Amino acid sequence: MKWIKPEDPGYDESRTLFNAMIDRRPAVIAPCSDAAGVAEALKYAREHGLDVAVRAGGHSVAGMSLNDGGLVVDVRPMKSVTVDPDARTVTAGAGLTCGEFDLATQQHGLALTGGRVSTTGLAGFTLGGGSGWLERAFGFACDHLISVDLVTASGEQVTARATENPELFWALHGGGGNFGVATSFTFGLHPLGPKVHAGLMLWPGDAASEISRAYRDVALAAPNEETGAIIYLTVPPEPGMPAAMVGKMAVAVVYLYAGDAAEGAEHAGPYRALKPALDLLEDIDYADFQCSLDDPPGKYNYWSADYHDELSDNALDVIVDSARSLPGPSSQQLIAHWGGAVGGPAAAATPLQHRNASWVTHPFGLGETPQGGQEAKAWVKRFRQDIAPYANGDVWLNFIGDEGQDRVRAAFGEENYARLARVKKEFDPENTFRGNQNIQPAS
Repeated sequence: MKWIKPEDPGYDESRTLFNAMIDRRPAVIAPCSDAAGVAEALKYAREHGLDVAVRAGGHSVAGMSLNDGGLVVDVRPMKSVTVDPDARTVTAGAGLTCGEFDLATQQHGLALTGGRVSTTGLAGFTLGGGSGWLERAFGFACDHLISVDLVTASGEQVTARATENPELFWALHGGGGNFGVATSFTFGLHPLGPKVHAGLMLWPGDAASEISRAYRDVALAAPNEETGAIIYLTVPPEPGMPAAMVGKMAVAVVYLYAGDAAEGAEHAGPYRALKPALDLLEDIDYADFQCSLDDPPGKYNYWSADYHDELSDNALDVIVDSARSLPGPSSQQLIAHWGGAVGGPAAAATPLQHRNASWVTHPFGLGETPQGGQEAKAWVKRFRQDIAPYANGDVWLNFIGDEGQDRVRAAFGEENYARLARVKKEFDPENTFRGNQNIQPAS
């Protein structure tokens, strides 16, 4: 293996994450092309007393895929992907991004719930549960796991599936990278595409309250195949944007129908009846849609999230008021609509708590400068305080930064957390994998 150290060419490139707020300098980066390489890297870390971080897509907003002075297991070289279209399964290397995964499966008209940003790493996305645009129709990515290959802290290569290491398999349905370094995933897939009816509709900011209430009511009555979100944003100076709206706060509805494109166009009718200033819904390749809302790299990011059983008018007022003070032109306020398969039969087979929540608020604070990043962080924290009376206390960990152990426990509930801690004790008793939303080994 070719170790990458601070004095080597390419070191700075190898340690750069999408979030410019994270600037950490590991002692060594280990690009691993297979499980044997991962075992070698972990042995090196043990022998040299180095903390371990694991990097796939590097999209953790808290920078959990990097550390200072430790070793980074970089699985990005693991790009293999094999689709069995007859069985509707895929085996994918841990280094794939969600976008690369989509391109491979869409060649066969098959899909899995993928990240809302195509550059998200498949590994961290799935191990955290896997919430994306298709979730109301298909559930989370982890719901479709058939098996996971991983390397434990001791260097042992193990496979987890329903009939082999079943407790570990359960834990990998949302328990994150706490139990080992995943090297390969096998999933079941759904028929979808290549064409879907999807896109974005835009209204001026002064209509935000009206559109928010209308969106809530329409979305609650929608079929499970219909999924999306409402986003409050600053209109960018891009071709096709209404000139009078550029630089101002606006409200957008992201829409995707997980089925026949013609049916999708028909079901979009209630949203179109709200007379958007800009209607970008169209029949589009699903893989292209998945890339259409990618967040820009190099910004100073701070995110958070909360679950909601309902969105009252008062809660929407809090959200809209927050959106009227977006910190910088790249920040957004997002409300994801859950329900459908999110809280379906598969939910009980995962450690993730309260999957029957109806909504998730997800503030994205993005600054253009370090100072802008701090202003974005303050804005997110202020919003969480204001929205707290309308939240149910649970959280999706892949949506947040490092907010402490109470938030980690809130994601699973005490019973599931205790069960996860027992699995942690079996497979990582020394808590080698603690650079994450950490589950501590049972004592």
